[in-house]
Amino acid sequence: MTTIKLDDRDIKILAILSREGRISKAELAGRVNLSPTPCWERLRRLEKAGIISGYQANIELRHLGPQVSVFVMAELENHRSSTFQAFEQAVAGYDEIISCWALGGGYDYLLHVITRDIDSYQRLIDSFLARRAGLARYFTYIVTKPVKHSATPPFDAILQTGQETD
Repeated sequence: MTTIKLDDRDIKILAILSREGRISKAELAGRVNLSPTPCWERLRRLEKAGIISGYQANIELRHLGPQVSVFVMAELENHRSSTFQAFEQAVAGYDEIISCWALGGGYDYLLHVITRDIDSYQRLIDSFLARRAGLARYFTYIVTKPVKHSATPPFDAILQTGQETD
């Protein structure tokens, strides 16, 4: 992955794409005040640098049928490298675990699980425990309603392009 310097137009391109991934290249070029060719060259540069890693659709699962979203805080039995590796390999084997983050602090991992219902979630946990992947304790938090979700990163905060506040 290559590190590149981003200017205001690059940031605007990224912000638009993070909200409107299906925008046409011509429309994108117009919105950032570039002709199509220079805009496409910027897109290729951002992709090549690994800043844009892919494009996807946001799916409203509630329209597909019943489902439950669960966050799981996980503590491992010990902090040996082999235990972390075994746990991460086990996580990779479950499609229902849609995200997993290694954490610093009290818990070792945060998992985001989506299943059809609580029973299917419990079967997943039982299966995971049966694999003996180093999980010592877990804490389940069921999502009761979504409050905020954004696919658009806070570019101003990350890149410090906005005004400083006290």
